[in-house]
Amino acid sequence: MSGHSKWATIKRKKASTDAARGKVFTKIIKEITISARDGGGDPAGNPRLRLAIASAKSANMPQDNITRAIKKGTGELEGVSYEEITYEAYAPHGIAVMIECVTDNRNRTVAELRHMISKHNGNLGESGSVAWMFERKGVVTIAKENHTEDEVMEIILDAGADDLKTEEEFFEVISNIENFEKVRKAIEDKKFKIENASMQQIAKNLVELDEKGAADVVKFLEVVEEHDDVQNIFSNADF
Repeated sequence: MSGHSKWATIKRKKASTDAARGKVFTKIIKEITISARDGGGDPAGNPRLRLAIASAKSANMPQDNITRAIKKGTGELEGVSYEEITYEAYAPHGIAVMIECVTDNRNRTVAELRHMISKHNGNLGESGSVAWMFERKGVVTIAKENHTEDEVMEIILDAGADDLKTEEEFFEVISNIENFEKVRKAIEDKKFKIENASMQQIAKNLVELDEKGAADVVKFLEVVEEHDDVQNIFSNADF
């Protein structure tokens, strides 16, 4: 799990840059639109939409943007027709990678990703080539502030969480899909500052890398994640 947390740390550090460029808004709007399309426009009955709206508010997205994205998803406003696709790939040094995309043109996305991945010493894999190495889990990231590990543990165990990881500036709470919403709500009810709550692909086993290997893989992940259609990227690298 340390590799996952390390990548989470790297992503937090570049989040402010992404926000300044509007990239975060683009990803969140796509997520809101798809969530509303698949589960309806009422967040009370649509947990995925509720999470997307929470992410939007954390990123200080104006309410008008959120409302428009929901209406595009429900068909009340005309919008782009998006498709969700997960690609499987290998990064340098044999690291397995899951790439979650939202696109309005599947052929364009796969062609551009294949070129990008190959150019940076990776390979786009067949469906099923690396998916078996990952488990889909709920992850809630909490700002440490003045909270202790014991404090967090007491809340999340009662809610059914599977694991707690402690990093320098934040806690990561991991749960199965069934308990994810219950865990997130328990943390929220205690007024902890939730930085992110989302479903993620967590590697079952990690591959350890030396300093050069880690640098190569981080560069690969950063480059691929920059693609406009890439929503999330996960790997089994232990940095």
